[in-house]
Amino acid sequence: MSKPVEPRTLRDAHEIATERLPAPDANPAVWLAFRQANARMYKKVADVDRGHHHEALYWAAYERRKAGEVSAQIQGGKSESK
Repeated sequence: MSKPVEPRTLRDAHEIATERLPAPDANPAVWLAFRQANARMYKKVADVDRGHHHEALYWAAYERRKAGEVSAQIQGGKSESK
């Protein structure tokens, strides 16, 4: 079964996020891009998979929070290197 280009369900979104999960030791910029892309994806899914609307919004907010943490980590590293 081929995956849709754009996820149509929350389950599709979870599968896509799992498939593109970076390595644990990946560069923080890679993690930031991953989290931001997931937030956008879950937000779109919330509009399409109405049966999981609120859960998809939760995951979008979760990914935005995680992106914020990674961004703070990156900014902290920049200020330490000065």
